[in-house]
Amino acid sequence: MIGNEITNAAQNAALELIESAGLESGHIVIVGCSTSEIAGERIGSHSVSEIGTSVFDALNETFSQRGIYLAAQCCEHLNRAIIIERAASTGFKIVNAVPTPSAGGAFATAAYGGFNSPVALESIEADAGLDIGGTLIGMHLKRVAIPLRLSINTIGKATVMAARTRPPLIGGVRANYDDRLF
Repeated sequence: MIGNEITNAAQNAALELIESAGLESGHIVIVGCSTSEIAGERIGSHSVSEIGTSVFDALNETFSQRGIYLAAQCCEHLNRAIIIERAASTGFKIVNAVPTPSAGGAFATAAYGGFNSPVALESIEADAGLDIGGTLIGMHLKRVAIPLRLSINTIGKATVMAARTRPPLIGGVRANYDDRLF
């Protein structure tokens, strides 16, 4: 199960998200990833380091080649903290936590080991997101989140959901809006 199928699905989901969400250099993508769900187990019950590393490597390579920051959501044992490159942490509250497979999850652990200068954040407001396995990333998206339907809807046995964000619409019937922001 670990290998090309998972790596290719993760990479293709990232590419489709970049295109669908109109992501550009400097944007942040929050990713929650349950390696347990990918392996066909109940979320939080069977953390698999090899899967976490495989998914992280595929996503990080795809996003970083385009100047997009990957933010890895930890599991509930670290209060869904975020692991991200220090360069993307400006304006967010840094906390002291180092994820492990049993406290943070295999994906966040892979991110902490794979980033050049990782930091943990209490929360973030990301421009888009991938939820692999029902990890509930919504709390880390900017307002207003718009669900995206990707053609890649599973990685391994985990369901994949995606979202992008847009600025809130204000005004009313007389307001004009910039269609490029939809």
